[in-house]
Amino acid sequence: MNDPAAPAAPTLASAFAAGHKAFIPFVTCGDPDLETTRRIVHALVDAGADLIELGIPFSDPTAEGPVIQAANVRALSGGVTTDRILAFAAELRREIPIPLAFMTYANVVYAPGPDRFAARCAAAGVTGLILPDVPYEERAEFEAPCRAHGIDLVSMVAPTSADRIAAIARAATGFLYVVSSLGVTGERSRITTDLSAILRTIRAASTVPAAIGFGISTPDQARAMASISDGAIVGSALVRLIATHGRDAPAPVYDLASALASAIHSA
Repeated sequence: MNDPAAPAAPTLASAFAAGHKAFIPFVTCGDPDLETTRRIVHALVDAGADLIELGIPFSDPTAEGPVIQAANVRALSGGVTTDRILAFAAELRREIPIPLAFMTYANVVYAPGPDRFAARCAAAGVTGLILPDVPYEERAEFEAPCRAHGIDLVSMVAPTSADRIAAIARAATGFLYVVSSLGVTGERSRITTDLSAILRTIRAASTVPAAIGFGISTPDQARAMASISDGAIVGSALVRLIATHGRDAPAPVYDLASALASAIHSA
């Protein structure tokens, strides 16, 4: 149960307050261990992150490329569990001021049941949930319990969403996750999708902020994506640094995150 004396957990929308362009980094919880994840999250906050996606590892992360897949394997091999991550998120909530969202897969939510999972997210002060394997048409069984517990179930819009984009945008809460490219997560040298057209459709249908993710790895890419949207999401580039540096990753993560945050906030 939430501590009645504790301040309300910040909403996802607060990351975009007053037209602020949001830097949204992703990390896999427990890679290489939860204490290192804690230090990385603090480094990201210090670097200027506005909202942090905490990945709950899953054995078959179908939306992820090899970098984040490997992070899932390392975390699970190290013994991290969803229960431990929920307790960890509750500790983080008391330590950092910005909103937190979980990114995971439907089976992780099904294990305890959507209502119990959403209740535990709320108790931990996590105000967003992203489920990349749940299509728009199948979100109702997750959306209702999330709404009941004050959790934004973040919708994803992909280049293949086509005539569904406006409908997805109209139903969105928190923010819209705009997938930059076909395929799985991972760094890309160029992003060639006509994202401006997708953003125009979204903005004609909804006032919910839209942030672009998948493939962003450099400050220049981040600035370009933030210039046409409300923020940028960066995962694989940061997770690759964690894979390379292990428990020494907070310092290099801070360096890259600072450059990304500066680029996004100046877009």
